[in-house]
Amino acid sequence: MNRIDLAGQIAVVAGGAGGIGLETARRLAASGARVAIWDLNEAALGAAANALPEARTTCVDMMDETAVSAAMEAVQAEHGRLDILVSCTGQEARRCAVVDWDVAAWRRSLEINLTTTFIASKFAVREMMKRDYGRIVTMSSTSGKDGNPFDSPYATAKAGIMGLTKSLGKELATTGIRVNCVCPAAIDSPLFARLPPEQKQFSIGKIPLGRLGKMDEVAALIAWLCSEECSFSTGAVFDISGGRSTY
Repeated sequence: MNRIDLAGQIAVVAGGAGGIGLETARRLAASGARVAIWDLNEAALGAAANALPEARTTCVDMMDETAVSAAMEAVQAEHGRLDILVSCTGQEARRCAVVDWDVAAWRRSLEINLTTTFIASKFAVREMMKRDYGRIVTMSSTSGKDGNPFDSPYATAKAGIMGLTKSLGKELATTGIRVNCVCPAAIDSPLFARLPPEQKQFSIGKIPLGRLGKMDEVAALIAWLCSEECSFSTGAVFDISGGRSTY
């Protein structure tokens, strides 16, 4: 493992209690960052605390603006600053045709998969602007580019995250804050394991490398995007797709 220097950096991984989020927290901690893991799943937070005891775990409802603000204030009170936010919040929705989606369920999926990233970014930027430095990494998906069938709210939210990243990156381009997006294809993760067999095969079949990505491969890219060396990229989308993405 190449060690990216994040010594002394204060990092929050939202949605970090499992999957790519937890693997990212591990990688950031291994690179010297002091990591706070936020998640709503208390059982997963307990497992994360056991797996990564050096990280601070906090139960936070990322859809609740007041809760996110309070959690960010707690980080500020403990460390005096925030250097890194990685937003991994989200979940796959049930597979359903557009014509059959209930509007309330559609809106909830967008809240979970898109609005949570907006809320986290909003409060992270407020802290980062105090020192004119920060790194924000958002998590999208190739489904946001390709629009997988029967997956419309998830794909729409992931496309929205790319748009949010591009807008925020441009807004902050004259500051010391960089905002970038990671866009994986199918990754060997607990989230992927829960998909129906036909959807798994559909996703793997689109990858020219012929395999799933690994969570540590995604975490390695995120770690670089969180570093000071990532200084001339902002508002960008970084594919990690095994050759699937062509634009």
